[in-house]
Amino acid sequence: MNHLLAGWRRSEVRRDGLWHVQPVPAKQAAKAYLCPGCTQSIAPGTAHIVTWRGDGVLGDDADLANRRHWHTHCWKIK
Repeated sequence: MNHLLAGWRRSEVRRDGLWHVQPVPAKQAAKAYLCPGCTQSIAPGTAHIVTWRGDGVLGDDADLANRRHWHTHCWKIK
């Protein structure tokens, strides 16, 4: 999990609160994930976005543990 905190990231305020957003380059995308925006698979080798809450009531560790992987486009239109 520390690699997510160490890399380039930004914070965004959305309708539902504060989110930490970090891009995952294609060369680091080793696993398949299910995008919560479109419910379609993000294939290994596909650049995408990882997000986690920045204002959760359970604290940073819980927010980071509940991170989600999104297609970049799906996150933009969220």
